Amino acid sequence: MTSNTVITTILNKLDSLTPKGQIIGNYITQHPTKAVFMTIKELADACKTSEATVIRFIDSCGYKGYSDFQQNLKGFLDTGLSLLERGDLQGINKPGMNRLNNVVLDELSNLQHLYETIDIKKLEGVVNTISENSTVFVTGSRLSYTFSYFLGWSLSRIRKGVYTIKGSDTTSIDLLANAPEKSLVIMIATTRYPNELIKLARFIRREGHTLLLITDNNMCPILQFAQHFLQVPINSIAYIGNTSNMMCTLKYIVQEIASRQGEALEEHQKKLEQVYLENDILFNLQA
Repeated sequence: MTSNTVITTILNKLDSLTPKGQIIGNYITQHPTKAVFMTIKELADACKTSEATVIRFIDSCGYKGYSDFQQNLKGFLDTGLSLLERGDLQGINKPGMNRLNNVVLDELSNLQHLYETIDIKKLEGVVNTISENSTVFVTGSRLSYTFSYFLGWSLSRIRKGVYTIKGSDTTSIDLLANAPEKSLVIMIATTRYPNELIKLARFIRREGHTLLLITDNNMCPILQFAQHFLQVPINSIAYIGNTSNMMCTLKYIVQEIASRQGEALEEHQKKLEQVYLENDILFNLQA
């Protein structure tokens, strides 16, 4: 269901639906920011129909279930919503809200969703792909550069051959053009997707490198260029950006790769610690 948006799918199906199905379809297309947070019962009540009718509507649109439909609708909205629209969803302008409570509960809900739904096989595939490549570039842009910097920095603490590059920096193209053949490039992309990352992904594919995409949405436009792909599931639409799920996933990847390094890990980290000490890089209580 990723080639068309939810709204396009519903509009294409609308004429062939039952009258009650058309009411549901029209409600969703006209009020997507409300429908995305509704339970089956709430959507049925809003459309003055039954829960069974809602389930039949979802099935007729080709979704595996209500959860699948909601995730696709969330993905559609998360890709296109402006900052102002996101602010409205989060009640930014509403006085008297318990924001700390809302933020913490939202993050806990997201983390539970991550734990319950992430594709373990794809996650293990990502670990294997990174472990098997001697030269690894990590890139991102805007918010996702925060994640790519964390991943690149962390990987360089447990192994050699890791380089972090900025997706917004045109010199990244120079670096990748001169990189060893079939290098692995890990690109982290989060909504809303910067055009510079799409252009860079196209270049990476054209150069014959291997692109591993880590993203938060199965509608990410960079998917078409990636040989490997991991979606980090998120259960809400963030105001500025969701950080917890992506950071937890990256921390797992780093720790799992470290656990497989054997004696090479100890040797690499001893060398780093010696460099830190000799060059007075880190604060030392014993100095």
